[in-house]
Amino acid sequence: MFFDGHNDALSRLWDAGGDPVALFGQVVGHVNVPQCAAGGIKGGFFAIYSPAGRRGAFDLPPATAFIPLPPPLDPGAASRSAFGQVGIAHALQRAGQIRIVTTPDALTEAWEGAPIACILHLEGAECIDRDLYALEALHAAGLRSLGPVWSRPSIWGHGVPFAYPQDPDTDPGLTEDGKRLARRCTELGIILDVSHLTLKGFEDIAALGKPVVATHSNAWSVCPSARNLTDDQLRVIAQSGGVAGLNFEPSFTSEAGWRTRQSTLADCIAQLSYMIDIMGEDHVVLGSDFDGADTPVGIASAADLPALAEAMRGAGFGEALVDKITHKTWLRVLAQHLEDT
Repeated sequence: MFFDGHNDALSRLWDAGGDPVALFGQVVGHVNVPQCAAGGIKGGFFAIYSPAGRRGAFDLPPATAFIPLPPPLDPGAASRSAFGQVGIAHALQRAGQIRIVTTPDALTEAWEGAPIACILHLEGAECIDRDLYALEALHAAGLRSLGPVWSRPSIWGHGVPFAYPQDPDTDPGLTEDGKRLARRCTELGIILDVSHLTLKGFEDIAALGKPVVATHSNAWSVCPSARNLTDDQLRVIAQSGGVAGLNFEPSFTSEAGWRTRQSTLADCIAQLSYMIDIMGEDHVVLGSDFDGADTPVGIASAADLPALAEAMRGAGFGEALVDKITHKTWLRVLAQHLEDT
């Protein structure tokens, strides 16, 4: 069974329009009811991501050293798409396809039952006003995870560009408003995700003294993309009691993946092995970026996740370690977090 730290299914459904419940019940995209059932996905972080318009995921061209970021997003447009995606999540919940979980008991019940356990996650906080009223509304709707920025500037801070080779120390970190947003998130029991943040933004989050979580970020030493985490960052995450989730996007997995936008299961194993060496086996999880990125050869959708588990076993990962990476560590971290809030 699998718990996945990041998917963009809600953005995909928002982009498609029409009946999201019917579409989520079909074999379309990476994450949907039949493919999750086939692959054993029992839960995950469902991201709320606001694009500039109703379009597909941000496209990374191959073999480009630096990709200019989109300009800041209009808050009104961000609010329309973000709250639209929250509405879609609640529609899926009413239909019995997912369960938005906010307590340890709800997490356990969803994990052991039929609906997919859903942690609602905001990827980039452009929809939130400076008064933080929208944050309160999102929290009431079930939001329990938030990445202050996506890879574009906002009133909250700066994100890393899509650049290679480049370390994540590219721009300033959180603004004063961003630090205020982060503090309020910790008060509300909302996990702060450091994926997409600059190194200085990462340090701002780490300074709060909570477990540091990178839902979908890889090791920079294996693939020196600005979107990945340095060894020092990985150590900070482990020392804090946090986790880092393997991102399947080829551009963040290996040098060849950046050049060609293609990667293999062996590339994923190389990332996992390195992160385990640096962080220890209790801090490495999965954060696929399904429906928001490309995937390695052999994983066309959520239905193919067992192939990754088999690759782990073939690389000498014991069954206990495979269980930790695929689901047990996420479940432990989330249960503790939800219990504390």
